[in-house]
Amino acid sequence: VQLVQSGVGEVQAGGSLTLSCTASRSTAYAESLGWYRQTPGKQRELIAAITRSGIWHYSDSVKDRFLISNESAKNTIYLQMNNLKPDDTAAYYCYVRMELRTAWGQGTQVTVFP
Repeated sequence: VQLVQSGVGEVQAGGSLTLSCTASRSTAYAESLGWYRQTPGKQRELIAAITRSGIWHYSDSVKDRFLISNESAKNTIYLQMNNLKPDDTAAYYCYVRMELRTAWGQGTQVTVFP
C-alpha cells in the first residue's frame, strides 16, 4: 500500500490544521493506522493511532487537542489538530500497519508560529 499525505503546514499558535493521508487501496484490515511526528535530533513519536480492535491511542502531548479519524470509504485517515502550540512544530508522518508491513506517508512539515 502507498500513502499520500496532504495538508497545509503553517499556522499561528492557537490555530488548527487538518492533515490527510490517502492509501492506494483499502486499509479495512489494517492492524493499526495513525500518525507519528518527528523533530530534528529526536525519535519519531507516535501521537495518534487506531487499532483493528477499536482501540484509540493519543500521546499525552496531544491528548484533548488532536483527533484522528478514519474514512474507510475514501481509504483516508485524518489528523485534526486544534489549539496548536509551537512545540507541535515537527514533521508529521502517517502510517498503516497491515500484512506484516508498515507503509509510511511522505511526511508533512508543520510549523506553528508563536
